[in-house]
Amino acid sequence: QVQLVESGGGLVQSGGSLRLSCAASRNIFSFNPMGWYRQAPGKQRELVAAITSGDSTNYADSVKGRFTLSRDNAKNTLYLQMNSLKPEDTAVYYCSANYGTQYWGQGTQVTVSS
Repeated sequence: QVQLVESGGGLVQSGGSLRLSCAASRNIFSFNPMGWYRQAPGKQRELVAAITSGDSTNYADSVKGRFTLSRDNAKNTLYLQMNSLKPEDTAVYYCSANYGTQYWGQGTQVTVSS
């Protein structure tokens, strides 16, 4: 069993920044991959960014150059730094980790006002 707890969402103006955190209940290097998804109202959940245990990263085209993944091994935490936020980034952001099966956090709301 894996628990994932997200934090860091909120309301920000267009052009602003937020950093999301995902704290895991076990060593994050045991996940392959681990990442962030988002779901906007009326839309399907989509991959935002993910990282493998071998440090390979994958970013959605819509966030390349603006969002960055990082990890703190000592804290078992994955971060998503989001810069130059746009209204279309508004969504519920979910942390996900694959450990035999895919685990999900409860989600954190990100709202970007224009």
